[in-house]
Amino acid sequence: MTTLLYFHGFASCPASAKITAIRPMLEPEIELITPDLNVPTFEALDWNAIVEHAMDVARAHPPDLIAGSSMGALVALAIAQRGIIAPMVLIAPALGIADRWSTLLPDGDPILVFNHARNTEVPIHRKFFDQMFQVRVDHDPPPSPVTVIMGRNDESVLFDLVENTWRQWQPRLAPSSKFIAIEEGDHGLTAHAALIAREIRGVISDRT
Repeated sequence: MTTLLYFHGFASCPASAKITAIRPMLEPEIELITPDLNVPTFEALDWNAIVEHAMDVARAHPPDLIAGSSMGALVALAIAQRGIIAPMVLIAPALGIADRWSTLLPDGDPILVFNHARNTEVPIHRKFFDQMFQVRVDHDPPPSPVTVIMGRNDESVLFDLVENTWRQWQPRLAPSSKFIAIEEGDHGLTAHAALIAREIRGVISDRT
């Protein structure tokens, strides 16, 4: 069985709308491993703990393909830098946004953010965002082929930031890497679950 290691985004969970939508389009031929990245808890989220947890899961379930949504794309890039190498599909990836986050945060600690998994505002400590300002795992492309799927109407991650990062990557990208722009796509991209599933299957077909 093919193993897909899928990392959800910030303020989300393994039962996100996107994962729920694509899972039946892939299983049973493709097994989805969807770790909970809210470690140790969402309120006390810690980037280093997230990456360590992702590494543990990747070692326990060596992936044939890695997918990451939004912040999950940064997690995917982080474990690639630590030696977990597999083709990637990055969905609405949070590329190039570290500096932008610093300009958008309100004052105070903790900070209230909308948590999609809980469907309400939840406090999170400011330290997590201070960590994220330092994360530059998107400076270099992964060594494996990568497909980026990005909506032009993304309300959370600016399309131009992701496209600019892609252009910086281009001279160093692995063969068969590609950028897919969805004209009416938002950040969630749940309406485009079939396209995402099709691209995942396509990457796996290219690999075999």
